[in-house]
Amino acid sequence: MSKPSYLTPEGKEKLIAELETLKGPRRDELALRLRSAIQMGDLSENADYHKAKEDQGFLEGRIKEIEAILRNSVIIEKTQAKGVVSIGSFVTIQERNLDPETYHLVGPTEADPRNGKISHESPIGSALMDKKVGDFAEAETPGGRIKFKVVKIE
Repeated sequence: MSKPSYLTPEGKEKLIAELETLKGPRRDELALRLRSAIQMGDLSENADYHKAKEDQGFLEGRIKEIEAILRNSVIIEKTQAKGVVSIGSFVTIQERNLDPETYHLVGPTEADPRNGKISHESPIGSALMDKKVGDFAEAETPGGRIKFKVVKIE
């Protein structure tokens, strides 16, 4: 049994929309490309055909990946445990002498650090789990070890 994929309701909807696009318009587009390449003749030296087949493999792989994620997904709502950081929490942290930063703790599938969504499995995310306002945490990041304080949990 595979481990669960933690998704927000928005993340689940985004994956469902991607899946529908891949199974519909993208598959149709690829089928047309394959048909066109096959009609050109000799497939052994047909670069268009080989590229289309490669793209088809990637497309089908992504479809299977999204289906597996959705099948094993656990939907996370806003903070289930009040006052304690958990998956789904919006957490504001502050490193000494720096401006506070707010992160949304999500599963690895939805992580997007540039947009403030960090995985609960990331160094900072795992350091934050189960912390309360006022607690300090440390994380080993690619930029070095950081120490920060939990300022707010929503």
